Amino acid sequence: MKIPFSYSIRNLWARRLTTVLTVSGMALVVFVFAAVLMLAEGLQKTLVQTGSYDNVVIIRKAAESEVQSGVERLQASIVETQPEIAMDEDGKRLVAKELVVLIALPKRGTDNPSNIVIRGIEEKSMGLRPQVRLMRGRMPKPGSSEIITGLSIAKRFEGGGIGESLRFGMRDWTVVGIFDAGNTGFNSEIWGDVNQLMQSFRRPVFSSVIFRLSNPADFDRVKQRLDNDPQLTIEALRETRYYEKQSEMMAKFLRILGITLTVIFSLGAVIGAMITMYAAVANRTAEIGTMRAIGFSRRSILAAFIVESLFLGFIGGVVGLFFASFLQLYTISTMNFQTFSELAFSFSLTFGIMYKAMAFALAMGFTGGVLPAVRASRMNIVESLRAS
Repeated sequence: MKIPFSYSIRNLWARRLTTVLTVSGMALVVFVFAAVLMLAEGLQKTLVQTGSYDNVVIIRKAAESEVQSGVERLQASIVETQPEIAMDEDGKRLVAKELVVLIALPKRGTDNPSNIVIRGIEEKSMGLRPQVRLMRGRMPKPGSSEIITGLSIAKRFEGGGIGESLRFGMRDWTVVGIFDAGNTGFNSEIWGDVNQLMQSFRRPVFSSVIFRLSNPADFDRVKQRLDNDPQLTIEALRETRYYEKQSEMMAKFLRILGITLTVIFSLGAVIGAMITMYAAVANRTAEIGTMRAIGFSRRSILAAFIVESLFLGFIGGVVGLFFASFLQLYTISTMNFQTFSELAFSFSLTFGIMYKAMAFALAMGFTGGVLPAVRASRMNIVESLRAS
């Protein structure tokens, strides 16, 4: 004979204070667990969305990022001639040679500087990134000291707003436009004319060459041809893979840190659940003896207490996820370990994170409840009734 599911629910309601305290502890652990996974997911999502599957990034062989890369003009010219490069409506190749350098800028309201990416762009750079949209102002004039800034830079850094000016590369640069790149890393960059920036920073080589494939399936053929060309010391990567690689180290660090913290916190939550369930067993000794006397089996008693403990974990998981979901409203910034530049991104809650968080909450509930449930199921009928 099975014990009704409602019996376990009613017992939790009867001990509301201990139930609330135990659920709160579990919810806090789930909140931390979900928050760290959301942080890593948000970082990875931002960087991966920065790239386009159709685009190819050319950087120096063995370079980890555009900041460390150098592509000579002759090599860039050879890349530009590849027949697989797509054409725009004007019959021009969708390819851009770009420069990427870092500068330090102070944040608004503080004197704390952070590294910011300056990207030298060409005419086709905007066309290669359809996710980038000019919000206000206009594009920089070629050959001028004009720049446009990403939305995140304009909001958070001194001199990043439209009409303001920045000084770097021994020149003053006027912000003539602000662009929005959505949830991508471009929002944390400043763009200007590539030739002017190369002169200012005394850079004789480009950092990268970006082009779009007319057919995305041609990537392997282009890559093989470039790899086999003895004149070239470059590496071709799909743009999505390039940005995905940049997020791997940071995302891995965040996940390891989060799981370590969660395991430590979860020990407290499991002990709390165990104390709650042991107290429930101690307070219901006579009740357990009565249930055994009227025919409920040891297995039913065991299942009833485990269900009760699992329900504690379930409520804790739901509450923790509920509060964690509000983190998506916040945007934070951190250092990109690959480029050593600041990157702004948001927390991201996915179905996979919800699934893992709920599984973790139920595991805490089960671990905390299994020993008290075993004790309850092994109680002797006569001794239990005598305890009343």
